[in-house]
Amino acid sequence: MTTPATTPPRDPGSSEATERQLRLAVAQGAAYRKALDHMAQDVADAGGTQQAGDYLVGYAIEKAEGMYHLEDGELVWHNPGAANAHVEVVVCDGADGRFVPGLNVSATLVTPGGQELGPFPQELVWHPMLYHYARNWELPEDGEYTLRVHVDPPTFMRHDEINGRRFAAPVDVEFAGVRIERGAEPVDPPS
Repeated sequence: MTTPATTPPRDPGSSEATERQLRLAVAQGAAYRKALDHMAQDVADAGGTQQAGDYLVGYAIEKAEGMYHLEDGELVWHNPGAANAHVEVVVCDGADGRFVPGLNVSATLVTPGGQELGPFPQELVWHPMLYHYARNWELPEDGEYTLRVHVDPPTFMRHDEINGRRFAAPVDVEFAGVRIERGAEPVDPPS
C-alpha cells in the first residue's frame, strides 16, 4: 500500500520557471502519482512509497514478465525464463512528484530466511503507463522479504540556479514486510 500523497516543502523560488510553470510541473507529478498508486495498489501484488532525501521512492512487486530488448538493432522478446518475480522501483522528484530519469538504481532483497540477494541494478523500463526501474529476479521462496533500494546521485545537468541544487546525495530506502508470491507470466508477443 502506498503512503498518502504529500507535498514536501521546497524552495518556491526559481530563477528559470514562473509560478505557472512550477504548477504545471506539479500537475505532471500528480498525474504520474495517480499512475504509480494504480500500479502499486491495483496491479501489483505488493507496493509502497517512502520519502528519501530529495526523492519519493516507490516499489511494486509482480510476477516475472517478458520484455523486449534491443539486440543488434532489432527488438527481441525475452520471456522470464527461471525468473519468478518482477521488482519495479520508481524514483520521483520529492518536490513535484515527477519521475526522475537517468538514475543508477540498485536493489537488494533479503529473503524470509535472511539471505541477501543483490544488490542488482534496476534498469530503466519504458512502460505504456509508468516509467520505472526494474528487473526480473529468481527468488528461492515465497514470504515476507525486505527490499533495500539504493539511488546514486544522477550525473545529468540541473537547470535553475535556485531549484537546481538537488539530487546531489545518494539515498538508501528500506521496505520491510514485502510479501512476495513467486510466479511468471511468459507470453508470446504478437507477430
